[in-house]
Amino acid sequence: MTVRYVYLDLPRLTAWVAREILRGVRRVTLDLGLSFEEVEISGDTVFLRGVGVPLDSLRRLRENVVYEAVRGGLVPVELRSPHGSYYKLRPVGPRSAPTLEIDGIHMHRIVGTDPWRDSMDKVRAARVRRGHRVLDTCLGLGYTTIGSLLRGAERVISVEIDLNVVEMARRNPWSRRLEDPRVEVIHDDVVRVVERFDNDEFDRVIHDPPRFTSRTGDLYSLDFYRELYRVLRPGGRLYHYTGEPGRVRGRSLVAGVARRLREAGFIVRPWRGGMGLVAEKD
Repeated sequence: MTVRYVYLDLPRLTAWVAREILRGVRRVTLDLGLSFEEVEISGDTVFLRGVGVPLDSLRRLRENVVYEAVRGGLVPVELRSPHGSYYKLRPVGPRSAPTLEIDGIHMHRIVGTDPWRDSMDKVRAARVRRGHRVLDTCLGLGYTTIGSLLRGAERVISVEIDLNVVEMARRNPWSRRLEDPRVEVIHDDVVRVVERFDNDEFDRVIHDPPRFTSRTGDLYSLDFYRELYRVLRPGGRLYHYTGEPGRVRGRSLVAGVARRLREAGFIVRPWRGGMGLVAEKD
């Protein structure tokens, strides 16, 4: 099912911005570093795009949470699913794109880099170029989809199995370019979705799956890799993020991924700069 991404435009700030306001700074970012605007203080209230927030509440913000201003004050950008999973936007710096954290696990590299640079590394590894059709297998916050647009992609189809993740992207300023008409977001399991695409439909595939578990194993399977090979045009390229998982049950996960990609027909080589593998179709 195609879902329409619509950004929810509210003032958003972090503890870093709150401290600036308390120090008397009046021109601050209310979209996590993408732009700057004036705030107004009257008495014991600061007005963020006209939304009044008690100044005292700015002293109580947690460092690892993004907040949004609504009538009545500041609320964390977070949610809990009916099954108990906990999602939140986690800031990693005063002017950086946030990561998505699910049950305490962040979805981007943040050590020695930041979520935006991490995602742009993956897009560069895929060598997305002007006019390309791109399949982004796991939407997340949409950074690799947006990075593909910035490099000139003609069309990006991005798949996301979890509507809670789409909702978090709707509340992230750095994701708002997903409104671009060149983007199609599909809510479904990409393992099923890829079977519906035509042969040779995409110039590039970016595969940045969740870490390997019993629940996500299909995203690392030979059958799935064969489907990615089928939908990729001859001369096309797949970038597969693997991270540095070490050893799983005595076997190297990365070596296993490389072996299955080769069995699917790809020519495979490591991409150390992005902690993943590059796979090409003859």
